[in-house]
Amino acid sequence: MTEHTNPYLTGLFAPVQDEVTAHDLPVTGRIPDGLNGRYLRNGPNPLGIDDPAAHHWFTGAGMVHGVRLREGRAEWYRNRWVRSDSVAERLGEKASHGPRHQDKDFAANTHITRFAGHYLATVEGGSLPYELDAELNTIGPFDFQGTLPGGFAAHTLLDPASGELHAVAYCWAYPYVQYLIAGTDGRIRRRVDIPVEGSPMMHDFSLTSGHVLLYDLPVVFDLERAGAGPGLPYTWDAGRRARLGVLPREGRAQDVRWLDIEPCFVFHPMSAYEEDGRITVHLVRYDRLFDASRNGPDEAPPFLERWTVDLAAGTVRQERLDDRPVEFPRIDPRRTTGRHRYGYGVLEPSEGYGTAWARGHLAEAGGSGAGGSGAGASTTAPAKIERVGIGLVKYDLERGSSEVHRFHPDGDVGEAVFVPADPGMSAAEDDGWLLSYVFDPERGATDLVVLAAQDVTAGPVARIHLPARVPIGFHGNWLPDGG
Repeated sequence: MTEHTNPYLTGLFAPVQDEVTAHDLPVTGRIPDGLNGRYLRNGPNPLGIDDPAAHHWFTGAGMVHGVRLREGRAEWYRNRWVRSDSVAERLGEKASHGPRHQDKDFAANTHITRFAGHYLATVEGGSLPYELDAELNTIGPFDFQGTLPGGFAAHTLLDPASGELHAVAYCWAYPYVQYLIAGTDGRIRRRVDIPVEGSPMMHDFSLTSGHVLLYDLPVVFDLERAGAGPGLPYTWDAGRRARLGVLPREGRAQDVRWLDIEPCFVFHPMSAYEEDGRITVHLVRYDRLFDASRNGPDEAPPFLERWTVDLAAGTVRQERLDDRPVEFPRIDPRRTTGRHRYGYGVLEPSEGYGTAWARGHLAEAGGSGAGGSGAGASTTAPAKIERVGIGLVKYDLERGSSEVHRFHPDGDVGEAVFVPADPGMSAAEDDGWLLSYVFDPERGATDLVVLAAQDVTAGPVARIHLPARVPIGFHGNWLPDGG
């Protein structure tokens, strides 16, 4: 596989080469009143790849793309590489000051959040998050004022009741995973080391008002694969027991109840809550990953499911809610840990999953388009393309219905973040907006799209036109002013 045929270096995945700052962005439509803050999203943007054939999407250097909205204006767009040590070196800059965890320098390319006044770019696997400033410049590694006992996690959850930040961290070299709670003072106040065998990938977790849910599933680190050429060093272990761990939030490691479930893998839960002795979890499930292919995820489509945990009986009932592939599930963040009616996700193509999708490749668009100067840009379709969004879906989880807005069939739709019309609880659960980066192939650049969450089928109320393409990436957040 050459640089021109690696699907993660071509088309909509191709990295952009320049850091851009643009002010007073053009807008089609009207930016809603009350959207005062920053929409930030993190994702891989490889820089100076030594072996293009061995490159995997998950490993690219992190780049945060941000738009600043205030009083009906789109004040700026910025994209900045997260200056890990290796990125700083390739850019000819000095490494940032700050702590390191066992000399790990993974690309902080997965998520971006703000906690206790700190903007944090996160990644899993044993590395520290990187702190950025409000204009996306890197400050340096962040260890929660010296209280973080090891590496951190890609995904965190902010408990709206307490204001505390929760995470589950893992590293392939450790015989445990760590449940961590950071207090509102920005310091880790609680740590629970939970023994697990076999080095599982534990990308995310779930949180209710009383419990933490741990996904110990058959995707595990494979030391032999780590040095065996292209692809991720993770594999599907068909003999591994799949189980869901249920830990009381103030419990000890020995208090975890491990419940058997059907073999599967979960990257992203939507959310979880508990009522009357049962925990309800909505999540995206894959039947199998990293078995026949190391270049995925491309072996099985992801489907939305509901899992119901009966705490008294110690059972988990798993049921599919949608037969369309979907990923990147989100809810109203005010409902985290509590009952929620609505959820949102990115629809993916149903036909030919895991086969050649020429729609993921763009013809040369020049400048900031997919052609231009992006590494690996070419005029031939790659052999395989995955994780391409075609629309946004709103689920009514009580009625079992959904609404969809589809975008240009040759474009791409990123994760949608829900922004409530009122940050308090006075606004209805779906009274607000969905924000997402959407690639417009006719412009050869990306828009920040704003949809009214109560009527996603009506189309965007605003399109904020960015001067550049945002490559297919991972996760982000709306960070309102005053937080």
